Amino acid sequence: MNRKQLLTLLVLVAVVGGAGLLLHQKNQAAWHSADKAIGQKLLGNNFPINDVALIAIKQGSNQLDLAKKDNLWRVRERNDYPASFSQISEFLIKAADLKVVQSEKVGPSQLSRFALAPGQGTNAPMVIEFKDQGGKLIRSLFLGKKHFHKSEQPSSFGGDMGDEGWPDGRFVKVGSEAADVALISDALSNIEPKPEQWLNKDFPKIEKIRSIAATFQNPTNSWKLTRETETGEWKLADPKPGEQLDASKTSGVASPLASLSFTDIAAGAKPETLGLDKPAVVAIGTFDNFSYTLKIGQKTNDNYPLTLAVTAQIPNERQPGKDEKPQDKTKLDKEFKDNQKKLEDKLSQDKTCEPWIYLVSTWTVEPLLKERSQLMAEKKEEPKKDEKPPAATGVAPPKPPDTAKPADATPKPADATPKPSDATPKPADATPKPPQPGSGPK
Repeated sequence: MNRKQLLTLLVLVAVVGGAGLLLHQKNQAAWHSADKAIGQKLLGNNFPINDVALIAIKQGSNQLDLAKKDNLWRVRERNDYPASFSQISEFLIKAADLKVVQSEKVGPSQLSRFALAPGQGTNAPMVIEFKDQGGKLIRSLFLGKKHFHKSEQPSSFGGDMGDEGWPDGRFVKVGSEAADVALISDALSNIEPKPEQWLNKDFPKIEKIRSIAATFQNPTNSWKLTRETETGEWKLADPKPGEQLDASKTSGVASPLASLSFTDIAAGAKPETLGLDKPAVVAIGTFDNFSYTLKIGQKTNDNYPLTLAVTAQIPNERQPGKDEKPQDKTKLDKEFKDNQKKLEDKLSQDKTCEPWIYLVSTWTVEPLLKERSQLMAEKKEEPKKDEKPPAATGVAPPKPPDTAKPADATPKPADATPKPSDATPKPADATPKPPQPGSGPK
């Protein structure tokens, strides 16, 4: 290689290197990674969590308002039903701690690339507004397209994560006028403007059940079950002649009551439109002297509308035992007071659920809606006495006695000849045998 060729090669290297450097600088300008941006908190270091009294979540035509009222978070779209404090608290703490992974200055025409362009379309961002008690805006956060990570390794669960992979972040923007689009390391997938997802799902747990009575519009379908102990077998109250409970059909009747839950609140619905003007009524009594009345309407999709009322008879004083010793009185009095306080708190909490119409899943309610006949053992049919024998199936019937055979009426030819013991000699004996040679008289 001569000197001219060497100089030409060096020029080419310089040109390629310069082009690469310019491209790198251009990319760095697009996604600037200044130390002041990377790792900084998205909503600022002084985001006032305790001042937030309203969280508005909007996307398209859907909107959710979580508002603090009387020191209790409520869901406005569900007639101010209590919201899940733990869920809201977790979200606020997470929002305050979100950190910037990358940042890019983007013009208005490029926002659609990140699903951050304002509007009502399917590509519109989700807008979250944090406001104080007076309704003043503290921060607004725009959630855009999710960032996906695709693994080159096959899923350990034997499936495919899809072409995009799984979400590991999200493109966001703080404030409507901000020019910076940031990438955060949390996809915030569980943040949606769906009121039913933010409800406080605490619901009365009905335990220590002593009796269950279901009353239907058709009285013949009604029934009542009772038992003497918490683990005893159910017995049918006032059984009719011939009725017998099937233990396998009654064993699971009370099971769902210990873990009652609901899917949503029927906000704004009139009881008569849900069949609650002519409901099935389930009355439940417990060994703690609690009485629950459930009214259940007509099934809609996969849910039943349900209302709940509760009363209780909690004793004010403890009755001493027959053989109670004086030294045990202090201990027993304390146990009584503790249990009394526990029952009073439960009654107070359960009564907060009375004003609402709940939508409850079918698997929870349907065991209580069994008709009377569906709880009974099946009756076994016995054959009738005058029942005719079954028709011939190819198997020969049993032979009748010989005297009944038609063939016996006519004697066989061989039988017509008397036997040796008969008075009449046999035909063979009537013909004299010829004399044998040498058998004449001597």
